[in-house]
Amino acid sequence: MSDHALAVLEFERVLERIAERAASDPGRRKVHALRPRGASDDVARELGRVRAVMRFAEERPEWGMPPVPDVEASLKRAGVDGAVLEAAELHDLGVLMGSSRELRRVLDGAVDDGVRTLRAALVDFEELEKEIQRSVDADGSVLDTASKELRRLRDRLRGAHGRVVKRLDAYLSGLSERYVVPDASVTVREGRYVVPVRREARSDVGGIVHDESQTGATLYVEPPEAIEAMNELRDLEREEKREVQRVLRSLTGRLAPVHAELRGALDALADFDALQARARVAMSWRAEVPEILGDPSHGIRLVGARHPLLVETQGLDSVVPFDLDLDSGERAVVVSGPNTGGKSVFLKATGLIAALAQSGVVPPVGPGTRLPVFGSFYADIGDEQSIARNLSTFSAHLENLSEIVQRADARSLVLVDEMGTGTDPSEGAALARAILEELVSQGALTLASSHLGELKRLAGEGTGVVNASLQFDSARMEPTYRLQKGRPGRSYGLAIARTLGFPGRVLDRAEGYRDDDEAKLEETLARLEERDREADRLVHELDRERARAARLGEELERRERALEEAEASHAERARDEARQLLLDARSEVEAAVQEVRRAAEEGTSLDAAIHEARGRVERAAERNRPAPGASRSDRPAPTRDFAEGDRVRLKATGAKGRIVERRSNRAVVEAGAIKLEAALSDLELIEAAAADPDSGGGASTAEPAPSGGGGGWSAERDGGARVEVDLRGLRVHELEVELARALDEAVFEDLPELRIIHGKGTGALRKRVGEMLEADARVRSMRMGRPTEGGAGVTVAGFREGA
Repeated sequence: MSDHALAVLEFERVLERIAERAASDPGRRKVHALRPRGASDDVARELGRVRAVMRFAEERPEWGMPPVPDVEASLKRAGVDGAVLEAAELHDLGVLMGSSRELRRVLDGAVDDGVRTLRAALVDFEELEKEIQRSVDADGSVLDTASKELRRLRDRLRGAHGRVVKRLDAYLSGLSERYVVPDASVTVREGRYVVPVRREARSDVGGIVHDESQTGATLYVEPPEAIEAMNELRDLEREEKREVQRVLRSLTGRLAPVHAELRGALDALADFDALQARARVAMSWRAEVPEILGDPSHGIRLVGARHPLLVETQGLDSVVPFDLDLDSGERAVVVSGPNTGGKSVFLKATGLIAALAQSGVVPPVGPGTRLPVFGSFYADIGDEQSIARNLSTFSAHLENLSEIVQRADARSLVLVDEMGTGTDPSEGAALARAILEELVSQGALTLASSHLGELKRLAGEGTGVVNASLQFDSARMEPTYRLQKGRPGRSYGLAIARTLGFPGRVLDRAEGYRDDDEAKLEETLARLEERDREADRLVHELDRERARAARLGEELERRERALEEAEASHAERARDEARQLLLDARSEVEAAVQEVRRAAEEGTSLDAAIHEARGRVERAAERNRPAPGASRSDRPAPTRDFAEGDRVRLKATGAKGRIVERRSNRAVVEAGAIKLEAALSDLELIEAAAADPDSGGGASTAEPAPSGGGGGWSAERDGGARVEVDLRGLRVHELEVELARALDEAVFEDLPELRIIHGKGTGALRKRVGEMLEADARVRSMRMGRPTEGGAGVTVAGFREGA
């Protein structure tokens, strides 16, 4: 691989950004050592390992790489006979063992071959790891727990130190005040305990002077009384040092037989650290692992490709992606267009993507990308003039191009920026064309950028050369950075000059100097661009209409679902109404039966009673029959005006009663022992009052409602909503219907609570009421009535706010 090409592509800068994701110096060194591989199997295998670690990271987002200490030098020393590692080195090797054991555990069950191979190199020396942890710490100290002898010696040392200090304190306190320095205390000089005294006390104090103050007025003396104790202390310290060395030698000896395995574990940890760094950068790029082709002659396909460094510095969504699809017969791409249009970025991005993929880095590309494996990379991009070598810009380009033409082959990727510039345009175009044709004949895959019209006209059937351009918004005079294959781009030199305020007369003169063929080509390209913009506009409108149609389709589906739900709801309501009709019919039948029984008991005509009962049931059936095409709730109100004495039903609740007073368009209805007022439109006639021959109406001959209950509403609040329901005398199945209806209306009317009268009796009604209230999610609470509310014969239900 050409180091020059990799340097021009800024390959090392990309590796630096990847290495920042590594957790250790060994892992970072692994990343920096990456270079393009030349075998397709190796490339596919390495990218497969990165894909496996990407899956690993996605499944364990909270997992972090364990520490990987840089212990290469320590492992080399551990393999040398007679070597003794320092405590800090041993501690780092213990950390290495712990990280190896942790990663080995996490990788249990790994199915990818590359990751499985890594796991096999990881070691588990838990016993040795614990011994090291017990013996040394991160500060490089040997711990008391390293051996029993070391603990014993250090215990003796601590005692000896205490005795020396105590003896010197006593000695210092016994000195004459003229010898003692103010605030004097026992201190240490040259590793021995001393006391500070005045210089003039030197001859009287005796002992050994180990130091003096800067002024020379104070001497630090080890008195004779402490010399023997200090010598004993020194002996203990030497014994301690020998024991520490013995511990370190023993631990190093334990490591020597396994230092090669530890070196393999270090390499595996560093390798996994580099893999997880590559996996994390690929995930941040939202990159897809490309398909690897063995031979560059199969072409190349880039989908959603981006320049890696731009992604790192500007963010993924800020970089415009590009697509490139070349088949086996297309060997050279000439990219044209205005300056600052992104041609150089396109060349570098393509080269970097190929080099990174061959180095085992998943490049920022989308699904469907297919990359060949190149045997060599060549690049001539940017200004490479050299004053030291006396090379002009053009000469430097020629030197690079000469090497490329001589060395490139069918497995090469060649990138040339601004081909043919730097000299006379006609000569430059001729030279560029010859070079391009030579590279095509050699089979090299070449990407070149140029402004020269001669190169734009090279593309054609069988030439192996195709045109491409980076789109430019001529209306706003801004680049879009979108690659368009199959069409050369305009240079926009004069147009850009106009936008920059260049004198119009000069530009008009320049227009007249243009080559006719070149001008015609520019005009043709301008017309094509205009058509492209119109096509893009139509496609955008079509997409917008499709989106609108999709939204309308979703709205239609939503309405259809709502209609189905409404139909289901209506069907449920119809079943409830039918059930209520049956219950009402049953009440009428039972009333008719009671009339027959009463007639039999009173000895009146049985046939007349039966006839009257049959008529009563038929009238009830006629009243409850809905009008054709109308639901029960749509049944028209009776045309007859209500009168006092009429037996009526309240439409909302089904409660029955008798009109005892008429007030304009409202009536007072007596239901059992309770009287309530309702609008005439809320009433249904059950039975008209019999005419009184004396008064002409008002008196009722119908059966009075029992005062002991019998079901129905029994009270009304000011706003018209009923606040209690009387269930006494009802059977359990009748109670269920009546209570459910009462709860519905109470919730609908937004009542805070409902008073339910069920009586005491056997307790069956009270039990069923409790069960229904517990099962109703709208009920917040329930309690027994207070003494003033009816006591145990009443249950008060409280409703949830907004139920």
